[in-house]
Amino acid sequence: MKDSKSNPLLCDPETGVCEIDTSSTTSDFDYQFQQKKLIKIIYFTDPICSSCWGIEPQLRKLKLEYGKYVEIEYRMGGLLPDWSYNSGGISKPSDVAHHWDEVSAYYDMPIDGDVWLENPLASSYPPSIAFKAAQLQDEAKAQKFMRRMREMVFLEKKNIADWNQIKAAAIEVGLDADKIQQDYAGKATELFKEDLMLARKMGVRGFPTLYVNNSLNNTQVIYGFRPYALFETTLRSLAPAAFKDSYDTSWEGLFAKYPTLTAREFTELSGKSRQESESLLKQLTQEGKLKQHTTKNGSIWKVK
Repeated sequence: MKDSKSNPLLCDPETGVCEIDTSSTTSDFDYQFQQKKLIKIIYFTDPICSSCWGIEPQLRKLKLEYGKYVEIEYRMGGLLPDWSYNSGGISKPSDVAHHWDEVSAYYDMPIDGDVWLENPLASSYPPSIAFKAAQLQDEAKAQKFMRRMREMVFLEKKNIADWNQIKAAAIEVGLDADKIQQDYAGKATELFKEDLMLARKMGVRGFPTLYVNNSLNNTQVIYGFRPYALFETTLRSLAPAAFKDSYDTSWEGLFAKYPTLTAREFTELSGKSRQESESLLKQLTQEGKLKQHTTKNGSIWKVK
């Protein structure tokens, strides 16, 4: 159990975890895994969890190689309720800025901490509840919605607790923004509370936490930022019959599957070296085939 004085926004790059106060956690674990595929993953996360952004390359590769065997259930964990604490060296939004810049380099994923200086969030609850509202409409679009909100906060320095930003992200991925706003005040809030309760019951200490379960109800936990090899080993140990699919590793094939990619993601998915990946992405940008969005701590690319 972590010290209740620790700060949830101080994500430890060495452990790859954004921890939360678990002083009220109960060990009553009564969640019943119900799954349609060979493997069910319960993924506890948060829209502003930098370590969760750090494992995007691993999760994207897992979906490409083992997607036919795996279903992922996204649950919100409530990383930042508000700023009513003063601990861990962080007492106000501006204290987070330098920390985000540091973890950006560690995970090799672009994160611009200046959002906490220029347009800080008061809480991560609004985008979390909006995500639950999106899930009520369409799970696949909800996951794209989460991805888009993360790009907005980590790279574009946008306050995703603001309704205007939430609405913009929802529209971009094809969701009904008015319906999200309607559900936000009702069913989505209740679903978010259920997620928080489930996290406590399952003993979640921080994010990312992934409970990997097979059809025999055997479970292993992946906690924090971990290399792809651990994801694959965990899955194969629980489902020996699962064999990875091959996929198109060309830049055209990867961008057809994932409309936006960082250099770290492209490296993980393409099998190229980190240097080769960045060189190719920049070359494709110069040729007018890709559009590059650059931050002080890295870039993200999409098809032009």
